[in-house]
Amino acid sequence: MIKARKPISPQNALSRLEDLCARSEQCSGEARKKLSGWGIAPTDAERIISSLVERRFIDDSRFCRAFVRDKLYFARWGRRKILLSLAQKKISRGLASEAVDAIDPDDYLDILKKIVLAKAGTIKDADTYDGRTRLFRFALSRGFEPDLVAGVIRGLASGEDIR
Repeated sequence: MIKARKPISPQNALSRLEDLCARSEQCSGEARKKLSGWGIAPTDAERIISSLVERRFIDDSRFCRAFVRDKLYFARWGRRKILLSLAQKKISRGLASEAVDAIDPDDYLDILKKIVLAKAGTIKDADTYDGRTRLFRFALSRGFEPDLVAGVIRGLASGEDIR
């Protein structure tokens, strides 16, 4: 038998979100989702969110910059996957684009080259058409742009040092 959760008060929800925001970067979309899950009324939820934004516990622009940096350097995601994830978190297209446009192109290309080289090491025949196709699909699934991926794979296939 599943026990029903006791709804929490708006003041308790505010306190919980303050604690959460103090520990990790959160966006307004995630906060709304949590409040909804806790059974907080939409009007109270908006009041709580605006209070958190006003006191800078939540800053979507700061969240975007941190999210982009983490997903690029740690998860090794490409621009397309990062933008899609930010859209799922209800971040405005303008903020997301601004944060993604701030990515250093040299770092971005280096990361793409490293993941392609690492994956090429795990593919038996990376120099065949099928192997290159697998590399291409792999890099696309990580969110990198097709033209960049194709260039890196061509460089790898021609034997040029892509490091």
